[in-house]
Amino acid sequence: MSDVGSATAADGFRIAYQMRGSGTPLVLLAGQANNHRWWDAVRGDFEDSCQTITMDWRGTGDSDRPDEVYSTQGFADDVVAVLDHLGIEVADVYGTSMGGRVAQWVAIRYPGRVRRLVLGCTSPGKKHGFERSQEIRRALARADQAGRDRILLDLMYTPGWLAEHPGPYDVLGDSTMQTYARGRHLVASNNHEAWEELPAIKAPTLILHGADDVFSPAANAAVLAERIPDAHAHVIPGARHAYFHEFQTTASPLVLDFLADGQTFS
Repeated sequence: MSDVGSATAADGFRIAYQMRGSGTPLVLLAGQANNHRWWDAVRGDFEDSCQTITMDWRGTGDSDRPDEVYSTQGFADDVVAVLDHLGIEVADVYGTSMGGRVAQWVAIRYPGRVRRLVLGCTSPGKKHGFERSQEIRRALARADQAGRDRILLDLMYTPGWLAEHPGPYDVLGDSTMQTYARGRHLVASNNHEAWEELPAIKAPTLILHGADDVFSPAANAAVLAERIPDAHAHVIPGARHAYFHEFQTTASPLVLDFLADGQTFS
């Protein structure tokens, strides 16, 4: 089954969603300044057993693009607005990068709505998490669009994989975004801080990270696993920020086993 439409958020703005497959609902949450295309390369891995639900963050894709303050808490409310619109009471939630930050708030603010939680290449916030270096921040801030894309690709994928996969790539941001919306997304992600509330997460949690991720350093995986009850971290050797794509033959089965209650951790 497939469905494309929009839900109305609490403040009246439209949030576009895309639903495919059948089975247990699985919400897939994309990274900062990206729309649902972030998941295109791996979404099919989940559709034999899951009803996958993606969405376009406000400011991206087919969602409304208000020029106002965005936050990871607010994005979490948008996720639940989509679930409410679809009549889904309980879902599994898998968020990567900024989507992982939003997923934390979904599980914290709406504990009865999340059955199982997967947090990928993400962090609890800068007060207790590990941030990318100032060198990376400065390079991304100085570069033109082509230069930023080259830097981001190096942060996302290994050189060998890039040499064999010339693109296009779905993780470099929504090219239709307006400048103000990109800025709003950056501030929302940078201002994320869920440390105090993380112990309130009730859902069993799997944390995934690439061992060679310096965009969101891999040390965040252990920090989250120690802070969230009933959580386990799995770090994938050799992987960078887009571990879920380049290493999908490792990552997707880990997620599917976890969601099926079939994974035994050691």
